[in-house]
Amino acid sequence: MSDRAEMRGPTARQRRTTISGGGGVKQQANGAKWHHAGVEKPPPCPTKKKTDEASRHVNNGKADKEKGQQPTDNQRKSRSPLDEISEGLSCHVLQESLLSSASGYSNYRGILNWCVVMLVLSNARLFLENIIKYGILVDPIQVVSLFLKDPYSWPAACLIIVSNVFILAALYIERRLAVGTVSETTGWIFHIFNLASLLIFPSATILTVTSVTPVGGILSLGIYTVLFLKLYSYQDTNRWCREIRQAKAKKLTRSYSCPSVAQSNGSAVHTHVSYPGNLTHRDMYYFVFAPTLCYQLNFPRSPRIRKRFLVRRLFEMLFFMQLLVGLIQQWMVPTIQNSMKPFQVPNHLIWLIFFYWFFHSSMNFVAELLQFGDREFYRDWWNSETVIYFWANWNIPVHKWCLRHFYKPMLRRGVNKFLAQTAVFLVSAFFHEYLVSVPLKMFRLWAFMGMMAQVPLAWFVGRFLKGIYGNAAVWMSLIIGQPVAVLMYVHDYYVMHHGNST
Repeated sequence: MSDRAEMRGPTARQRRTTISGGGGVKQQANGAKWHHAGVEKPPPCPTKKKTDEASRHVNNGKADKEKGQQPTDNQRKSRSPLDEISEGLSCHVLQESLLSSASGYSNYRGILNWCVVMLVLSNARLFLENIIKYGILVDPIQVVSLFLKDPYSWPAACLIIVSNVFILAALYIERRLAVGTVSETTGWIFHIFNLASLLIFPSATILTVTSVTPVGGILSLGIYTVLFLKLYSYQDTNRWCREIRQAKAKKLTRSYSCPSVAQSNGSAVHTHVSYPGNLTHRDMYYFVFAPTLCYQLNFPRSPRIRKRFLVRRLFEMLFFMQLLVGLIQQWMVPTIQNSMKPFQVPNHLIWLIFFYWFFHSSMNFVAELLQFGDREFYRDWWNSETVIYFWANWNIPVHKWCLRHFYKPMLRRGVNKFLAQTAVFLVSAFFHEYLVSVPLKMFRLWAFMGMMAQVPLAWFVGRFLKGIYGNAAVWMSLIIGQPVAVLMYVHDYYVMHHGNST
């Protein structure tokens, strides 16, 4: 029975006890006049009440909820006094706490800012202690003088220029394979020799030429390693295109490389090519400089170069590069010279600055300059709840290469998933050791063992830790993992070359 139906009965009259007011007027607690001069007002017609109720629900109910408008005078008159009292006194609705995952709330920018402020303040104490003890050691001119020390003998720069030989060799091998003057087996042998030379030649040069500095060695070896991965993808993709052409396939079966039809990319200046029209010097060198390791015939292209975006990324590159050099000069060098507390250096902060400088500022700068459309250089690795998720999302170009040219081919050959993942970590561990030990000319295998230790760590975190506990474990591995291993290499290098002087 509705409230309005109850109003007609004696029970309703007893429940609605009135309070005597001045002038013979009796009012209910909510202010509605029910009695005047002691005469009770007759109840409204039931038919009219039903009509008003239906009209209120149909015409006004949905509008009030969606638009949030206040009810009109007619709506107030048609509503029950108990409903109005209940709404006036209500202040609670069904809802979850913001920090609960069920709430759907995701704007934690203030908490992120708090973490950044706490990180800065926690390192400010170390910075002040360092300034008081050593003074200001930041000297940009000193860094520039290292490169200008012998302007007529830059072995690292010469080594980088020689890399064009291997780039052109890969292009000409593919041209011979496209026209059929070289068999697939012979072309594969040539590619294997070219790729092996990309790793052996620079490392042998760095180990034999004494004038190559560690910084120059790391830079040149890094470029040669990137070229190795790029040229491997280049020959692999072109081989897939030859297989498709030979089979007269109309659709792509292996990758999104070698599209069969033209696609619109928002700009008329970028023409789409098909195999073997891609085997040109322009196409090859665009791929060499593009911020990706995976080759395809037609890359997504942005319609124009945004000058403001380009200037911002350039400013970030210069600023963070100088910040990295300053932190190394001010914090790492004096601490390593003392050889007393090598693990108190905030090298994890340096690692985070390096990540932003390289993966966001530098790679976006190059991509904008080349109008390279795919800007997914990293994902939300900071939310990683497993070690596998971190390694799959913090360096997207390398992850795509491993997935496309190493991991999935192993799965297609029948290798189980765990062995394939272990093989990926093994290759990654090799290149980590290769990029550190060769330029420093000492072999400690700490980077190799640190990467291989990720395999049991990934199993443990994925099996026993979930949610925020898994994320905390990933952060702990980042803080005390690879940065500490790099610092150990630098510490031993300094002791080996400058231990007697200190």
